[in-house]
Amino acid sequence: MTVEIKLPELGENIESGRVVGIMASAGDKIEKDQILMELETDKAVVEVPADKSGTIEDIRVNEGDDVKVGQTLVTIRSDETAGNESVKADKDKQAEQERETQKKKSETENVSNKKNADEKKQAKPVKESSDKKQIVEFKIPELGENIESGSVAGVLVSVGDSVAVDQGLIELETDKAVAEVPSEMEGVVKEILIKAGDQVKVGQTVMKLETESGAIADEKSVPDDKPQADKPAEDTSETKEKPAKKELSQPAQYNQPRDPNNLVPAAPSVRRFAREIGIDIHDVPGSGRSGHISVEDIKRYSKSLNKQSGSAPALSKGVEAEALPDFSKWGEVDPQPMSKVRETTAKHLSYAWATIPHVTQHDKADITELEKLRKRFAKHMEEAGGKLTVTAILIKVIEYALKKFPQFNASVDMGNNKIIYKKYYNIGIAADTDRGLLVPVIKNVDQKNIIQISVELTELSKKARDRKLSLEEMQGGNFSISNLGGIGGTAFTPVVNSPEVAILGVSRSAFEPVYIDGEFKPRLMLPLSLSYDHRIIDGADAARFLRWVCEILEQPFLLSLED
Repeated sequence: MTVEIKLPELGENIESGRVVGIMASAGDKIEKDQILMELETDKAVVEVPADKSGTIEDIRVNEGDDVKVGQTLVTIRSDETAGNESVKADKDKQAEQERETQKKKSETENVSNKKNADEKKQAKPVKESSDKKQIVEFKIPELGENIESGSVAGVLVSVGDSVAVDQGLIELETDKAVAEVPSEMEGVVKEILIKAGDQVKVGQTVMKLETESGAIADEKSVPDDKPQADKPAEDTSETKEKPAKKELSQPAQYNQPRDPNNLVPAAPSVRRFAREIGIDIHDVPGSGRSGHISVEDIKRYSKSLNKQSGSAPALSKGVEAEALPDFSKWGEVDPQPMSKVRETTAKHLSYAWATIPHVTQHDKADITELEKLRKRFAKHMEEAGGKLTVTAILIKVIEYALKKFPQFNASVDMGNNKIIYKKYYNIGIAADTDRGLLVPVIKNVDQKNIIQISVELTELSKKARDRKLSLEEMQGGNFSISNLGGIGGTAFTPVVNSPEVAILGVSRSAFEPVYIDGEFKPRLMLPLSLSYDHRIIDGADAARFLRWVCEILEQPFLLSLED
């Protein structure tokens, strides 16, 4: 049997990635857990294994493609026979049910023969039409509250492909999300009217499908005719009035806790729509029979959430980008797509710069004596498998600084007007790689000595260069350090890595004349730049924080007094 291997869940808040390597080909025999491809997410390259063994029939993605969680990557002919046996059993059961039904029909044939003949005669036009093909226009459906248009991020099918109900046809990028637009019918793609990069509006025809006309007629006739035959008119009107009553008189029910064990009555397309606009379908009250949930119910629920959160303070989304001129008018250009890491970095830092009021405090630390100690114990550190660097020492110093100045070990929750103080100490280290900026995090620094920190820092730096960092190794940071001393410079303004509230920039140390005891002496001075979130950190606090760090670097013995 043919089985689809889809992109699994990759981690918290990670919904997509870019294919950077494919390790198999069509026709290959694969085993369960064998690596099929490598996927680059925001900051890490992860391996995607096969969840079944078998023979690859088709690879549906190429290197460079952006894929989403749940998207089909590969189809295989599975070696597992349990599924075939189950299908055979189901077919046998179905055949038995059909024989039983045929027997009952034969027993009642004399009674209902005339009635069946009349019904067959009336249904004949629909049946005849079901044998005919018709071309149906597929249009962009309603995407959510206040969403009227979007940009085509990708076309997931080709002309001639057979599509099923709820199969994704295109990916549409709106203001902040990429939504997969599913098919509402079965059919064959006859014409595609758009391409990646096109701007489309709700209601615009983007594709033409060849489908069974009879199936469409039957589908449309059921909801209009059947309720009138089965229920009185007043019951139907009461059902139509229920959504309005729920919205006006029962808004509080949207906040009621849900039972995750209850199966939600909703079609797959409705579930997909809820996922795409970020709604938990378990929380949505249904207006249909037995609480069945429709797309309209989800939209109504989304509106109610918007009303409830209308009083929450809004955050700036940054400055809208201006349209670029045609640079080719002045010379040759070479447009290159952003890597996934660069794209994510650009968006994240734009958000951080637009929402955090940055201030940067500069100071210098006299590390003349510290440098002597560092060189003295460098060999001992190498024997332990690490490298004694200024960064490794700073990590331990910052841990003590965060304990002394807890407002630097916090995050701002503007939605609830709270400051979240953290009781753990995780330090992120900005790493320069060929793919862009990565920030691995050393966890629980307070539970490690400088030797352990140095060894872990060496391992994480190597992983960053080799693209082996896991998502877990880049999450949970409280404070970041960015050391550009190996490159040069005298000072810079690092951008706070939201949701952190401070970051320390380190520049290249240099010998400078310092006036000591009535004369100038050469001292090795280390420039430090502290950027901080002015919403919760005042300038005086930042100055004290950075001066304290400088004093510890100048007199390391003070660190033992702080412990």
